Amino acid sequence: MKYMILSYASQRDYDGMAGGTERTPAWSAEDFAAMVEFMEAFNKELAASGELVETRGLAAPVHTRRVGNRAGQAFVTDGPYAETQEVLAGYWVVECESFDRATEIAGRLGNCPVPGDASANAYADIRPISDGAQELGF
Repeated sequence: MKYMILSYASQRDYDGMAGGTERTPAWSAEDFAAMVEFMEAFNKELAASGELVETRGLAAPVHTRRVGNRAGQAFVTDGPYAETQEVLAGYWVVECESFDRATEIAGRLGNCPVPGDASANAYADIRPISDGAQELGF
């Protein structure tokens, strides 16, 4: 079965990684390197086990466009979205034996080193990937 692990962070985390703002301290080069090293090792272990299908990190929310529809007309809103505390930061698609195994994999993300309170808004969702409408219950 395939599962998608969705990793969340905050705009403040992206701001810190990008050098900080007047409200958000910058991550040190060492902090950033430690996070990258953890993620690379995590991904290599999943690839070596044969469980990794795909993974990607996402650009900062400031580079987001949201497309909606009102009265039959498409509209576009540029990010960031200040009302949103957490944003999708990246994802993994894994193929493994069970939901419990996917949850175990996602749980390891909590070991990623980050500075200060950056982990306060970090969490992951695990969702089974449907292979068709019949699996959605329709």
